Formats: sequence, structure tokens, C-alpha cells
Amino acid sequence: MGEDTDPPQRLKRGWQGRFYEDFAVGDVYKHPYGRTVTEEDNVWLTNLTMNLNPMHFNEPYAAGTEFGERLVNGLVVIALAVGMSVIDVSQNATANLGYDDVRHHAPVYHGDTIFVESEVVSKRESDSRDHVGIVTTELRAYNADDELVLSLNRTNMVLKREAADPSAARPPGWPEGVGTQPEDVSETA
Repeated sequence: MGEDTDPPQRLKRGWQGRFYEDFAVGDVYKHPYGRTVTEEDNVWLTNLTMNLNPMHFNEPYAAGTEFGERLVNGLVVIALAVGMSVIDVSQNATANLGYDDVRHHAPVYHGDTIFVESEVVSKRESDSRDHVGIVTTELRAYNADDELVLSLNRTNMVLKREAADPSAARPPGWPEGVGTQPEDVSETA
């Protein structure tokens, strides 16, 4: 048989997020992975933000309410859902311009797993900056029982591809010259 040789090393472009040109009204992005909300998530953020509603940290109090147990702080749910959407919606955003029409549709409990999707509801060129566009998405978060728990509209200022000039050697967020470079490998794609 033939000689054992290592295949040529290639520098390949990875996921670099969506740029303004990649968004189209009506597109729906189901963000990868679900995330189970833990008691620790809720306790840490509730304490960090000094949210003093005992519904989030006092089990005997919460047991006496209509819910019968502690609820996850709504800001934890918002932060988690928005964070889960970044990979598809705002990885290349230069600014979050607003969060509108925030609605908590159902409670979230410790141990619930949240799944998030975003639908592009509008996009337009920026009036003041040529290198970005404005994209608004409706974010929807569901629990594992397909119950809508959160919705909100999120508006971002998103880079145009030409302004970002991403490459395999220098994806968004990487400084020039760090890591494997085209001259270090056989091929670049």
C-alpha cells in the first residue's frame, strides 16, 4: 500500500455570525442548544441585582403562593434567552439599540429547559453610519413543553460584511497575527 502521510493542514473559515446582508424579514433562527435553568443561576443573579422579591429566594414564602415554589427571576430568563440568540442575531452587532414589548407569558422554574428562536421582523440601512444596518428580531423563548415563556423585540446595529472583512485567519474578535496564519498551512479556505 501507499506511504502513511499526514493530510495537509488547512486553515478553514468557521462560523462568523450573520452580517447585515444575511438577514431577511421573515427568517426564523432556532438557536442551537437548550439551556436548563438551575437554582444557582437564579440565586446568583437575584442576589447580584439585589432583587428583594422573596418569590425568587424564599422557599417557605413561595410555597404559600399560587405557584407553590420559587420562580426564576424574569431578568435571568431575559439574560439567558438574549444570550442564546447572540450566535445567530448579534454576534456582529456594534450596539444593542433597544428591547421592546417584553412579555413574560408563563413562569420559569428551577430545572426548566429553555429553547429560543428569533424571527427577523424588520431591517433597514442606518441613517447615520454606512458600515452598519439596523435589524429588529422578535425573540421567543419556550420551555420543553413548548409553552411560550418569554417574548421581546430586540433591535441591533449590525456590521456589514465589507466593514468587518472577516477571514479564516482573522475572524471577528481576533487580533491580527494571533494563532495559525495562512503562511503556516498548505491551504486556506
